[in-house]
Amino acid sequence: PPPPPPLPGAAMAALKIKKKHVPKFRLPVLNWVALKPNQVKGTVFSEIDDDKVIEELDMTDFEDHFKTKAQPLDSKEDSIAKKISEKSLRKRDQVTLIDANRARNLAISKRKIALDNDQIFRAIIMFDLNVLNVDQVDILIKFVPTEQEVKTFREYERDRKPLEKLSDEDKFMLQFSKIERIQQRLTIMNFLGNFEDNIHMLTPQLNAVTAASMSIKASQKLKKMLEIILAFGNYMNSSKRGAAYGFKLQSLDTLLDTRSTDRKQTLLHYIARVVAMKYQDVASFHNELRFIEKASQVSLENVLYDVQELVKGMELVKREFSFNENPVLADFLDRSQEKLNKLQEDAKTAQEAYTTAVEYYGESPRTLSPNQFFSLFVRFTKAYKDAEVENEKRVRHQKAEDETNAVKKQKQSRQQQMKQSQDALLAELKEKKFKDQKTEAYHGAIEDIITDLKNEPYRRADALRRSYRRRQEENLKVTISSEMEV
Repeated sequence: PPPPPPLPGAAMAALKIKKKHVPKFRLPVLNWVALKPNQVKGTVFSEIDDDKVIEELDMTDFEDHFKTKAQPLDSKEDSIAKKISEKSLRKRDQVTLIDANRARNLAISKRKIALDNDQIFRAIIMFDLNVLNVDQVDILIKFVPTEQEVKTFREYERDRKPLEKLSDEDKFMLQFSKIERIQQRLTIMNFLGNFEDNIHMLTPQLNAVTAASMSIKASQKLKKMLEIILAFGNYMNSSKRGAAYGFKLQSLDTLLDTRSTDRKQTLLHYIARVVAMKYQDVASFHNELRFIEKASQVSLENVLYDVQELVKGMELVKREFSFNENPVLADFLDRSQEKLNKLQEDAKTAQEAYTTAVEYYGESPRTLSPNQFFSLFVRFTKAYKDAEVENEKRVRHQKAEDETNAVKKQKQSRQQQMKQSQDALLAELKEKKFKDQKTEAYHGAIEDIITDLKNEPYRRADALRRSYRRRQEENLKVTISSEMEV
């Protein structure tokens, strides 16, 4: 006989009973498709333990990120969670000396750091960036105890109040406040951790400003280009405003605003065309302007400020080293001082090169920043290249149009020649036809005369007179003959 059906709940016998977790806040529902207990047997889910994972994790942060906006809701679960939370708080009965928001932020930050208090404080004292990285140092800087907080902790200890009643965040802050020069130590650690990155970030910017300044000042082709522009400007303005001996670099932008009579080209397009025809070697002036695009993106004022901040940071390290000859600080000073000196030299060189270049072109470094100065040349070179391209397009278009017109004219000429040939041929044919008609008429008249001659003998024009004389002679002969006979 078949085996009896399993008793209710027999499928759960081999499975661990799941706990019911009650969060502090109401969380959204995950819309998954859950397996039934009898569907789990033999699957991967029968070999895992999610309750253990939940015990290992701190779900407070998860709740902070995923709790619903409407809190609390009138549900039985939320009510139970609230009661448990209240009981837990009453049971702890802890003392909090710092601001509640600050305490909550500190708790969240400590979970990000994931180190216990002793590890954190030991790393700060030893300037150990292998244990406490730069990002973690940045977090801790935000929680350096204020003077008021330090005063509050000192009063709490002076009153001999129980330290064990302090919350975890307060205990951390109490120990944190007892580290000597805590603000200075964290600032130094931040400086040590970011020093190499700052050197690598600032050096290329300074080099770009130096190279761009030197290339602009040394460019002979750019000088010739400005000479050509000045010539056109004076030719246009000298009769009205008088001749100019130079112009501000911002005037380069106005070359695109001045248009020809037909509005089809700007003054810059015309200058580019003249340069291409008369000064071919000047057309490549932009090849002599090196790193101007990179230099146009540099704020030299900010870069010089950052260099000074590095100098101040190095002085802070030296001062701390005078109090505490820490091996980490000693090694850093040996490795980094020369790099900082080189960076200072680069900054001085960049500033001098820029000042020389700006003044060479009639501008003032006080009123014209490097990014503005180099941006003028970036815009001008781009506009000039665009003008060259457009001029080439215009030439090709004109050439194609001329070729089209030439083909049209050639076609029209051929058509006219063909028409003239046709007209001449028609005239010749007409003339030939007329001649043929005359010839035909002439030959027809002769044929008629011949026919008449055949029918009637030919008579001369004086035939009547001759016939009359002949008749008279004949009549006379007849008469004489008759008389003779008589």
